[in-house]
Amino acid sequence: AASIVLATFLAAVGALGRLSSNAIINAVASFYVSFFRGTPLLLQLLVWYLALPQVGIILDPIFCAIGALGMNYGAYMTEIFRAGIQAVPLGQREAAAALGMSSRTAFLRIVAPQAFRIIVPAIGNDFVAMLKDSALASTVALQEIVWRARNVGQKEFKTLQTFMIAAMIYWALTIIFSTFQNRIEKRLAAGDRNKETKG
Repeated sequence: AASIVLATFLAAVGALGRLSSNAIINAVASFYVSFFRGTPLLLQLLVWYLALPQVGIILDPIFCAIGALGMNYGAYMTEIFRAGIQAVPLGQREAAAALGMSSRTAFLRIVAPQAFRIIVPAIGNDFVAMLKDSALASTVALQEIVWRARNVGQKEFKTLQTFMIAAMIYWALTIIFSTFQNRIEKRLAAGDRNKETKG
């Protein structure tokens, strides 16, 4: 959950940066997206856990996992957010300007809500993938589901059973999250149909 919040925040900031006309802001956002999409998540986890202590930054494994997952998926979601914002027709912004709205107000009231409807399916899929990739946190000694399954299984000589239980837990979490995502999509679709009916 914390990684999802971090990734969403970074994606929103990154998307605005990628769309910025300021060359420096655009370059920083582009570097962030390129670097974190271009390097393996496992490597990023290990940098947080093993490399940062060499420069005096020592973090609890859970913060290493949250930071690595959030920054990695934030980079992927930046492009989703950017594409969603750009998918809103320019005429919507022009109409808002004609009504006297400032650029900020137009973005918050006109562009952002429409972009949100567009990006929900894609970011929902990324959140499901993040949920499963959280298993990589076991590599930095974080006592999450896979770590516990492996350690309990080895002690009790029941690795098959413990890994099957871990798989069922991840599967159940994925189903719950996907159900939640589908409800959001249906609610947004229902809202669009209501607007069309009123129109």
